[in-house]
Amino acid sequence: MRRRLTIAIIALVVATVAVTSVGSFVLIRRAVVSSAQQELDSEARAISRTFSGRAALTQAAFRRELAVVRSAGDFASAEFVLVAPDGTVRGTLGSGLTPAQVDPGALLAGHQVSGHTPGLLAYSAVPTPLQARVAGLPVLVVARQIRGPVNGIRYFAWIGLAAAIAGALVAAALARRFTRPVLEAVDATGRIAAGDLDAKVAVRPHEDPEFTRLAESINTMGDTLVRAREQERQFLLSVSHELRTPLTSIRGYSEAVVDGAVDDPVAAATIISSEARRLERLVQDLLDLARLDADRFSLDLRPVDASVVVGQVVAGFRPRAGELGLSLDLAPGSDRPCPVVADADRLAQIVANLVENAASFARSRVVVGVLAEPGRAVVWVDDDGPGIATDQLDRVFDRHVTSDRKGSSRAGIGLGLAIVRELATAMGATVHAQSPLADGHGTRMVVALRPTEPGGA
Repeated sequence: MRRRLTIAIIALVVATVAVTSVGSFVLIRRAVVSSAQQELDSEARAISRTFSGRAALTQAAFRRELAVVRSAGDFASAEFVLVAPDGTVRGTLGSGLTPAQVDPGALLAGHQVSGHTPGLLAYSAVPTPLQARVAGLPVLVVARQIRGPVNGIRYFAWIGLAAAIAGALVAAALARRFTRPVLEAVDATGRIAAGDLDAKVAVRPHEDPEFTRLAESINTMGDTLVRAREQERQFLLSVSHELRTPLTSIRGYSEAVVDGAVDDPVAAATIISSEARRLERLVQDLLDLARLDADRFSLDLRPVDASVVVGQVVAGFRPRAGELGLSLDLAPGSDRPCPVVADADRLAQIVANLVENAASFARSRVVVGVLAEPGRAVVWVDDDGPGIATDQLDRVFDRHVTSDRKGSSRAGIGLGLAIVRELATAMGATVHAQSPLADGHGTRMVVALRPTEPGGA
């Protein structure tokens, strides 16, 4: 990559210098030719006036003066020719010029004719009446070889070489600057893909902001993967613990029943049934979360009365609360109608998960409430257990995040509240935690549902 980038930059510099040099050379050449042509035209007119204003010269004197003009003016040729009325040119034009180039018709009309050949030979033909009587129009034809801008070519060649060298140095520096962070990023991502989640990309000061953001994004990705791996490890440990505990009880009591070592088989069967239900809830939580991940759960959103759903859940959970030594009550006014847009079964699951979570931390009491106001519908669950640290309030609904609140009756595996948030989001609701409450402890879980009233959120 570095080699290709260097070559590309050098090629761009060379091409730019080449195009600039050729264009400049062409412009300089045209300027040189134009300047030389104007100079030659001016000299030709001056010489013409000199000869046309002179008295009659002898042929020998005429030739001598013409030779002096040719030598002093550094002309390639300086000749007089006669242009007949029919356009015929008599005499030698010199320097390889042809009659067509001097345009006899324009000369007969009294115009000066000038131009240059591809070989940079500039010429100028000027009608020059002489005192002597001649058969035709005397015309002075002078020619001069234009010197091409050879020095300019050398100049541009040196400039081009210097630019190419400078371009190569700059290209190498830029290629190294651009490719170094990319190669470091490739190396770090390769190590991360191979399992080395501690791989980092160095973030250097004064680095280009794009590369800085790339390095920070890769480092953040690595940190996120480390946290995810740790959460997965903790999750597996929690699941294995949650599975092992009821399985141990079920196996122990069932073997005791089989061996006849239990005095009260009904009590043993009750414990086995309770632990089996505990396993069933755990497996159901795992299945629910898998369905939520795959978007393979269905919702039947329709107007329902949240107070009715909440009342049914509370009534069904009261026996379990009694076994835990807790009181489970409805807040005053929670029996009033509270129409919301929701799936009744999923709403019941949300409330059940919140009540079960509250029962795990409550000291003596869990309170469930329903609040119905214009444009607002809220279901909340309070417990009187230890509160949640402020920095943990936003994380308690994350997957596999277990609370560190003291006094929990069971550790849990961090699925219940995660399922609550997933289901609430799917129904267009929101959920959040508040802690501590007014008395300095306890926690409230709040679910804001979509009311059915016009203008409801």
